[in-house]
Amino acid sequence: MSAPVIEVSGLRKRFGDFEAVRGIDLTVERGEVLAILGPNGAGKTTTVEILEGYLERDAGDVKVLGFDPAGSPRALRRKIGIVLQECGIDRFLTCREVLQQHASFYESPRNPDELLELVGLSEKAGERVKRLSGGQQRRLDLALGIVGNPELIFLDEPTTGFDPQARRQAWEIVQALATGGTTVLLTTHYLDEAQALADRVVVFSGGQVVESGTPTELAARTGLTRISFTLPAGIAPPQVPGLERVDEGSYELQAKDPTTTLHELTGWAVAQGILLGDLAVARPSLEDTYLSLIDPAELQGAHANA
Repeated sequence: MSAPVIEVSGLRKRFGDFEAVRGIDLTVERGEVLAILGPNGAGKTTTVEILEGYLERDAGDVKVLGFDPAGSPRALRRKIGIVLQECGIDRFLTCREVLQQHASFYESPRNPDELLELVGLSEKAGERVKRLSGGQQRRLDLALGIVGNPELIFLDEPTTGFDPQARRQAWEIVQALATGGTTVLLTTHYLDEAQALADRVVVFSGGQVVESGTPTELAARTGLTRISFTLPAGIAPPQVPGLERVDEGSYELQAKDPTTTLHELTGWAVAQGILLGDLAVARPSLEDTYLSLIDPAELQGAHANA
């Protein structure tokens, strides 16, 4: 088996009195799509910037494609692509000119026109960057991130500002990259994005890794299934542990044993001679697990800083 693309052990980084990263261990295998989740301030960006070579670490061992990123060796730069939340692009160049310019920096770049087609900007090839919409500029950022045909690409909130259709197109691009053997490290606040794209998810909180696994594994770790239903007006709900009223006549509960709980609910409804309206059974989601792992105060701080 080939060596991991990213190997991190005991990573630490402090800014003054604040320790942003506190002993993180992380491994990313070749061809894997790894999503890092966590609220603002959890240590995601600091960790990624160390991996990219933009920040010096205080402690720990880091290898990216076999290189120590400290000092940003040129040999590593040739093999990685980066899509930041905001990219500085010459606004007076056309889309094609920007890609041609950046392609000239690499030995074996991808064809600029093929990239424009891939990200859905073929019709904007001759348009100046300053005239693009926010979503179109993010598509151009994505094209710039892969113009050098990288072995590893870092995607920092890549679909921010995308409409739903553009997000789906971006997902298809990421999936195509992974199918072609490119390793992808993705940071995102969109849990559905992580669920759709990631082979594995790592959850950061307070500068540490608090959980990791496939999206399915993480979703299952709550051990709870959500059951919801409505009752006719004037009907009191059954005495089932954990049942909560959501709205007038609407109820839901989280069940560890959904089969037994459903049997109790439907048996009660039959005995009452009523129907359980809008009866729905939902398996645990990645969001359920994520919210159970993150301190509510940390989430509130993230929203306040958003």
